[in-house]
Amino acid sequence: MKSVTATQFHFANQTGFYVGKVRDVYTIGGRILVMIATDRISAFDVVFPKGITFKGQILNTIASRFLDLTSDIVPNWKIASPHPMVTVGYRCEPFPVEMIVRGYLTGSSWRTYKNGSRSLCGIQLPEGMKEHQAFPEPIITPTTKAQIGSHDQDISREEIIRQGLVSEEDYLKMEAYSLALFARGQKLAKDKGLILVDTKYEFGKLGDQIYLIDEIHTPDSSRYFYASDYEQNYPMGLPPKQLSKEFVREWLMENGFSGQPGQKMPELTDAVVRTISDRYIELFEHLTGTPFVPLVYEDTFYDNLEGCICNMLARL
Repeated sequence: MKSVTATQFHFANQTGFYVGKVRDVYTIGGRILVMIATDRISAFDVVFPKGITFKGQILNTIASRFLDLTSDIVPNWKIASPHPMVTVGYRCEPFPVEMIVRGYLTGSSWRTYKNGSRSLCGIQLPEGMKEHQAFPEPIITPTTKAQIGSHDQDISREEIIRQGLVSEEDYLKMEAYSLALFARGQKLAKDKGLILVDTKYEFGKLGDQIYLIDEIHTPDSSRYFYASDYEQNYPMGLPPKQLSKEFVREWLMENGFSGQPGQKMPELTDAVVRTISDRYIELFEHLTGTPFVPLVYEDTFYDNLEGCICNMLARL
């Protein structure tokens, strides 16, 4: 199966280039970002040796859609999406924290709770909660944004403000924006028979204005349950079917890998790649309500990709 795992373009007036875990980011003139969602995939902060076919197209298309559907809540960085794998937008100064919003005790929060902790980022949780149980109200469990080669670290609101990572005024705005975005995301998911379980948001500043940046409500940044499956399985203590990257993490842990030093990543066979790709397509179709039309990775793919971006930049 073909995939796009790297790009090496040189655009006019290019002033920077950054390779993230899954995105290649080009800075143009110090003020514009060209973000290419590649088919790379990461888990436990480790990038897989193989790409997942169509993943970049799916991530970028979903993120672009939800940026448009939430722009009335908070301004966002997007200017346009000239290609299914590309978003062009404003370069903002990012805040050094990510806002994780959780509606349910699941994933890493459940693993922490199961191991005996009753505190998540300074938020006290009651005894007796069950895996996948809904919180009375969504909670925010922020993390510091990791440097290359390191892990995100949980942190409390009080520590963020005390350390001066974000001013109290800006942080309270980010909290309000995050909860409003999550509520919108939950409503949009409910309309499609899904539950938005948890997600992350990133913010930055352009001048004095806070902007929503990066991706939003994608399977890389979010977890979804099928609503009907959750309603049926949760009362019986059965795990609900997920549409997220969590199944990738679970597969890795079942095969002895959780990102710890000395551990060897299991082989990512073509069959595994196809399974992951199919799950991403499934989420795309459920979230958007439209059939997935895959890109064709022909010999001229990179030339066409570059041409779309150049045409967009020429109009800015």
